[in-house]
Amino acid sequence: MWWGERVYEDTGTLLRDMHNQREAERESGLLPGDPLGASYLYTPETSLTHLGDFQGRPETQQPGWDRVEQSCSSLPRVTRESVRQYLQFRPDQSVLILHAKVAQKSYGNEKRFFCPPPCVYLCGPGWNLRQEHLKGSGLSESSHHLCGYMGLDSSPGSQADGFKLSFEEQTDKMFACAKTLYISDTDKRKHFRLLLRLFHNGGQQIGSFQSGLIKVISKPSQKRQSMKNADLCISSGSRVSLFNRLRSQTVSTRYLAVEGGAFVASARQWTAFTVILVEEQQADHSDYSVCESYICYGCVVQLVCTDSGVALPPMVIRKVNKQHACLDVDEPVSQLHKCALQFRDSKHMYLCLSNEKILQYQASPCPKESSRELLNDGSCWTIIGTEIMEYTFSESLTCRPSTISPVPVINGLELNGGGHVAMLELHGDNFSPHLKVWFGNMEAETMFRSPRSLLCVVPDISVFSGEWRWLRQPFTVPLSLIRLDGLIYRSTFVFTYTPEHSPSPQPCVTTERAASSDTLIDTIHQEFTRTNFHLFMQS
Repeated sequence: MWWGERVYEDTGTLLRDMHNQREAERESGLLPGDPLGASYLYTPETSLTHLGDFQGRPETQQPGWDRVEQSCSSLPRVTRESVRQYLQFRPDQSVLILHAKVAQKSYGNEKRFFCPPPCVYLCGPGWNLRQEHLKGSGLSESSHHLCGYMGLDSSPGSQADGFKLSFEEQTDKMFACAKTLYISDTDKRKHFRLLLRLFHNGGQQIGSFQSGLIKVISKPSQKRQSMKNADLCISSGSRVSLFNRLRSQTVSTRYLAVEGGAFVASARQWTAFTVILVEEQQADHSDYSVCESYICYGCVVQLVCTDSGVALPPMVIRKVNKQHACLDVDEPVSQLHKCALQFRDSKHMYLCLSNEKILQYQASPCPKESSRELLNDGSCWTIIGTEIMEYTFSESLTCRPSTISPVPVINGLELNGGGHVAMLELHGDNFSPHLKVWFGNMEAETMFRSPRSLLCVVPDISVFSGEWRWLRQPFTVPLSLIRLDGLIYRSTFVFTYTPEHSPSPQPCVTTERAASSDTLIDTIHQEFTRTNFHLFMQS
């Protein structure tokens, strides 16, 4: 017997929900009638779906699904072999949006551009495959080039209301930056999102992608932060960006970045770092444990590049006040605070920039205040929390490049039941009736509940391994969402089959008989369970 990693509610309630939903869909004309004598036996080569071919339009349908319905009509079904090849080679296309978690509001004619500026990276071999496909369609070469527009999510749909992105090719990706985005004082929202629209120069739309939620602030808080303002505090394990701005001049802004494995001060690109709170009492300084807490001044932290894994040595974070490092302040670090990074193993040495280089600067003790040290301009950094939104998809199984939107996002999983009738509920956003859940290269029977919920039947472990009863190791498969036209949305989630412990097998002769008997019994039990399960749902 195999069970999922987590068990929650009983499965009967979910089965009744699926049965009731199917009856409602049939009465409303969304589902065709079931043919007499249809077989509901679930075999490895048969992927059942009680959704069928939708002939109507659900009330929860979102913009963009009309195009999906047209592209999905009369298309061949995705096969297990094609998905297996995709999982082997992964010709993905990824859209990464890097942005700050907070933004200062502009006042009057003063425009406070977002700092660091939102950046977009296009990665993966699938972009080249898309370009080759467009070239083969006979379009002009200029029509293949990518362009994009980024603006606030409340802006009208016209392209003129967004910042036009100019993509430049780098080693293994394309990069663009929105340098002049801001939010005016006439916008009364406390939170907003950025909206990215990608096109080809020929006019073909690729899709729309949203950033994470951004909090609007008037200015950096100078008060001591508490748990009431937890969203303004910097927590251990979160992502941050550091930048330096000489004499408050925008043109002099330099960002701490990693290029070619080395730390640099860049005027063009910035790097998201994972800030880790380090235990000071460590016998071996090369091995640090992570503390799940908020970062406070006076703590030892380590900055790790989220992309390359390159890290700075452990440093003590200090608050900066009028170009002085305050050694006696222990309050929480807040968004857009001025701070300094003191090397823990070197007295009076701080992280500093000089032109494009990152080096160490020796601070001078203050003769009047022993708890302060005098810094230079290059040692004063501004810290801000950042977020990375990643959308990964693949058009390798589609007949032609299509519109990616709306992009489904999985936020969490909930397993219900176990054994042969385990159900997995997916929580997220932008789900549609045209999506199927795949466990590895096996399609699961999927039910669309709402744009935020999908329900599926967990495929039996025997689909992946014939000798499933004698398998004693956990077995993990990736979870993907595949649209009916073959568009694959890869997720970061996996599903692990965990074997139930049972006594060790007997000697050889007895084992062979037991295996043969068990195989027959299990086969009968599986067929009986699945057949009755599907008859219950379909009848």
